[in-house]
Amino acid sequence: MTNSTAATALQGRTLVVSGASRGIGLAIAVSAARQGANIVLLAKTAEPHPKLPGTIYTAAADIEAAGGNAVPVIGDVRKEDDVARLVETAVDQFGGVDICVNNASAISTDPTDELSAKKFDLMMDINVRGTFLLTKACLPHLRKSPNAHVLTIAPPMNMSPYWLGVHPSYTLSKYGMTLLALGWAEEYREAKIASNCLWPETYIATAAVTSLAAGSELAESSRSPEIMGDAAAAIVARPSDEVTGQCFIDSDVLRDAGVTDLSRYGGGDNPIPDLFLDAAEPKS
Repeated sequence: MTNSTAATALQGRTLVVSGASRGIGLAIAVSAARQGANIVLLAKTAEPHPKLPGTIYTAAADIEAAGGNAVPVIGDVRKEDDVARLVETAVDQFGGVDICVNNASAISTDPTDELSAKKFDLMMDINVRGTFLLTKACLPHLRKSPNAHVLTIAPPMNMSPYWLGVHPSYTLSKYGMTLLALGWAEEYREAKIASNCLWPETYIATAAVTSLAAGSELAESSRSPEIMGDAAAAIVARPSDEVTGQCFIDSDVLRDAGVTDLSRYGGGDNPIPDLFLDAAEPKS
């Protein structure tokens, strides 16, 4: 793909994304917008958060500044009616849905004996139920798209005892997203609806990282969300019948696309490897 082709690869295509008021979701939306995509974003943040930057409206402004069309929809990915309204908005405004991005996610790494049932339910409801609801609502319209993609922000299935044991409930919720994505790749292969996962090679400087006790220090060794945005845009620009059923790592996607220098995404010389990757597992 030439540079000029890449710059307009998503021109006129419609992408719906959950949890896009900031962080990785917003970065994906902005990167797709730079290639001319229409973005319909779902998030709960209508009013400024006291500790977190951005609202669904500032996100929409960022998307439009990048060259795309943006329609913000206030809602909760856990609620079927809100998800249906998101997809209906995409169809009403832009005529359909070409790309479904399951980004919204909750995390708690508390040990099992300290993890509250409320946090457990939240992870299952947002990560697994939300991914199911959004994809299900998009499917009738994805079937009509000439290049349909589902992209889920979830890790490769690493059955190492370490990742199974370090935070079982969070692992369960993220692997649940992965299993859905890989299952959909087979379920809708004949319909030519691609379904893939994308996961970062390193920590990403989002609120999930900066809100930790050593957040500022960790952020210095984390890459920016833009690396996930650019990798996501590269995946969904490809023909759907050529790329499905895979768990991609952001840096590998960009290197395959010819990006040899990842320094512009930050993180320093030794960025922190992300969860679920062998490089991040403590060596005995």
